[in-house]
Amino acid sequence: MKKYKQRLLKKIREQIDRWYGYQHAVEQDEVIRFLHSLAGTAPTIGMEQVGKAAAAQLLLAEKRKRDTWRLPELQNLLFPLISACYEAEMDIEEETVPNREKRISSGDELILLIDDDITLLMYLKEELELHGFTAAIFTDSDRAMKAYYDLAPDCVVIDRHMKQENGFEVVVQLKELMQKKYVPAIMISADASRETRLDSYRYGADDFILKPFDMEEFLVRIRRQIERKKQLEELIVVDELTKVYNRKFLNPAYTRLAARMKREGSFFTLAMLDLDYFKKINDTYGHLEGDEVLREFSQCLRDNLRNSDTVIRYGGEEFIILLPNAGQKEAMEVIGRIKESFSAHVFKRPDHTSYSCTFSAGLMAVPSEQAMSVEHAIECADAALYQAKENGRNAIAVYRSTVTEPVEKVMNVAVVDDDPIIRTILEDVFRKSPLLDQYCLNIGLYPDGMEFLEAHPLSKRENHFIVLDGMMPKMDGTEVLQKIRALPNQHLFTVMMLTSRKSGRDAARALQLGADDYMTKPFRLEELETRLYHLAKRMTK
Repeated sequence: MKKYKQRLLKKIREQIDRWYGYQHAVEQDEVIRFLHSLAGTAPTIGMEQVGKAAAAQLLLAEKRKRDTWRLPELQNLLFPLISACYEAEMDIEEETVPNREKRISSGDELILLIDDDITLLMYLKEELELHGFTAAIFTDSDRAMKAYYDLAPDCVVIDRHMKQENGFEVVVQLKELMQKKYVPAIMISADASRETRLDSYRYGADDFILKPFDMEEFLVRIRRQIERKKQLEELIVVDELTKVYNRKFLNPAYTRLAARMKREGSFFTLAMLDLDYFKKINDTYGHLEGDEVLREFSQCLRDNLRNSDTVIRYGGEEFIILLPNAGQKEAMEVIGRIKESFSAHVFKRPDHTSYSCTFSAGLMAVPSEQAMSVEHAIECADAALYQAKENGRNAIAVYRSTVTEPVEKVMNVAVVDDDPIIRTILEDVFRKSPLLDQYCLNIGLYPDGMEFLEAHPLSKRENHFIVLDGMMPKMDGTEVLQKIRALPNQHLFTVMMLTSRKSGRDAARALQLGADDYMTKPFRLEELETRLYHLAKRMTK
């Protein structure tokens, strides 16, 4: 049955490719015949979801009064069918793939791997992702250092002996980058000498693992270091009551964000929030009730902010939020959404009485080109907060400066793949991706490498995100990658290579040529979205 399913998927691909390549409208009768055929054939050979999708879209198509379909309309009609086809392909693949590969998925905890042995890197990446981590791999320390701030890894694994670099020096550089933030560093080496072990700890490594190592032990030791990191963070920089960062975290967080925004040429906003009439709540209901309000408020903040935003309890009932890539308008929208959500919350008491609480906020948009200390930014936000209180509370005020908002940043996204199903699926993923928090996306879809090179604006001094299939007609994906990495502005390109599951050589070649990440086809969309999230944080390198 598998070969019939594969044959039908090939037929669907060929038809979609023909339609998407048309320069003119597609006849209504042709679309009806195609969907009608699929609605009958797909369930017959065990592809029920494809059949259901085809039948549902057939009903929509039959209601159409016009005789032709323009391409954008046709794409919207076919998208549910294309999604069903992609899921069917994944199911077919998993019929023959060992259970071990089925379980590979990326998690939230990110491990940074630095080693010039690509085979080992690929193996460790697969094992880590098999066990619920996300792995970012680098073959040289310079690129790893540039990406460090934006990736914010939970643990770093470094090889002691690399061809061009000394692992000890890398650890020292990383510890300088970390400043007050604790990120465990694990040194790995095939050198079992006492001096190497001692030097690893002298230079700042938190653990030393001898190669070859037992993978189960390796994973246990990484988890142990991450748990230790979490415990230290809670003791040092996390407020015990509200579980957000405390005041100690403000200065280093502000300094890192200001440096990052300067590199990007972007704004960020410091928002100061203060609960209205909080003393009255303590006096009326007691301090335990006040603590409950603070906990609910901090939870409301976490629920309504992006992962990239930072919440700090500044003192008492005052909180500071750092909002990267947000000017006055964006910050007003975010804080306004939080204000509506929190003011709608009803606190119910054991005596069946209830009450609500509000807050006021002052915003200061900090431009990249203007050096501003954290003290000055807080003074400005505090002045705006005072104005909000004067305006009657439950209000938001902005510190008015003469600074102009930046022009919206553009990112050129390209999906280069000869498979129309993959192109369509990836376009939809990008239109929902975290990149939209920072960029206006120009998305281009290309069936082969030559068309991409002819049409994509390679010379533009803008960020580019490229998803590139390794095997394509006319021009191989690795050739395209080589041309990208030869450009004078190649540092503006982030490249994810799609490779074949049948051979690890494609992935190794992609990493050698400078791909930022790779995925094997077919892949689960949840995994791709997680990878995109982490790659998006690298875009400022």
